[in-house]
Amino acid sequence: MTKPTTMIEVSGDSIPVKTQSTFKNSKISFKLRVEFDETTADDRKVKSIVTLDEGKLVHFQQWDGQETTLTQELQDGKFILTLTHGSAVCVRTYEKETA
Repeated sequence: MTKPTTMIEVSGDSIPVKTQSTFKNSKISFKLRVEFDETTADDRKVKSIVTLDEGKLVHFQQWDGQETTLTQELQDGKFILTLTHGSAVCVRTYEKETA
């Protein structure tokens, strides 16, 4: 099992997101509501756009006639990532590491 670490920052109007794991590291940087080209961790080439909706980061990806939505939010001190592709839904819950 892998335990990825996700770091989200705000740098001016840009938002860099870094994900690190024993499997693969990835980094994207985007501006809200501005479409960008992205290569996903599984090497898909997608068109992406990220919005902020009621405190949730909503990351929409399109490729080869398919669509995926990743919704990221904080709930009760936990980081919740919900991935939707067609009728499939996957929910990951991350907890902050303490020293």
